[in-house]
Amino acid sequence: MDWTLRELRVLVTAVETSSFTDAAAELHVSQAAVSRTIASLERSVGAQLLRRVPRGCELTSAGRQVLPEVRRVLAEADRFDEFLRTRHARLRLGYAWAALGHHTASFQRRWAVEHEEVELELVRHNSPTAGLVEGICDVAIVRRSVDERRFESVVVGLERRLVAFASDDPRWARRRQLGMAEIAERTVVIDPRVGATSEELWRGTERPPQFIESTDVDGWLDTIAAGRGVGTTSEATAHHHSRTGVSYRPIKDGPRVPVRLAWWRDSHPTGLPDLVDAVTRLYVPDSNERS
Repeated sequence: MDWTLRELRVLVTAVETSSFTDAAAELHVSQAAVSRTIASLERSVGAQLLRRVPRGCELTSAGRQVLPEVRRVLAEADRFDEFLRTRHARLRLGYAWAALGHHTASFQRRWAVEHEEVELELVRHNSPTAGLVEGICDVAIVRRSVDERRFESVVVGLERRLVAFASDDPRWARRRQLGMAEIAERTVVIDPRVGATSEELWRGTERPPQFIESTDVDGWLDTIAAGRGVGTTSEATAHHHSRTGVSYRPIKDGPRVPVRLAWWRDSHPTGLPDLVDAVTRLYVPDSNERS
């Protein structure tokens, strides 16, 4: 069926004004143009939708059936128009486990003040690209490498690596920091899809740890709180996911976790350069302080 949104709008205007003449005036076209447009729509529908009466026009039986669907289609089109008008003014920033750690809240407030023209929206999505592949975000915060054939990325900072364990752990409860070799003696809980911990951290060591898998941060924390294993993660996780029964400590010889911003290679979202610059500046004081 070959109909257009313009034809639907002309039909609704004619119905609301009950007159081809008044519809033409409201739409700033000629009465003949309104008549031709309605006739074209009726040919597409295969039925007469409006009949002329002495006072103007009125819906036929077919027209009364069609009109609610016409209004629904036009409402959807209006919503799509609104989406197109606002999509460039919104920057969706995705993350899987943790956003920007203790920087997150202050960064959001500062962005709102300094970039009023671009609304920043944080979106949590538990996938390797934090929602990029799924179209849920425009830029993603990731703490592992991405497919460079599909995505561009930049390292904006480094975060300390922490170990998480049950707070009543008899061996570690009083420790202020731990080492990678000590962690290797325990069962380590990992999220192989999005987590920052993998077997690579212990490659080349005599005794790599045993691993068990979780599917998300909540499952990871539940397993650790139950004493079934320990985990390593970036310090951002401790800020975003404090949990009763789980303690975090620095790993004295743990490699820092790179924090990346990633986006599709064929798409550079509005506000991207400002975002990269602003997030990078967040981590500069930390680097100087902890180096």
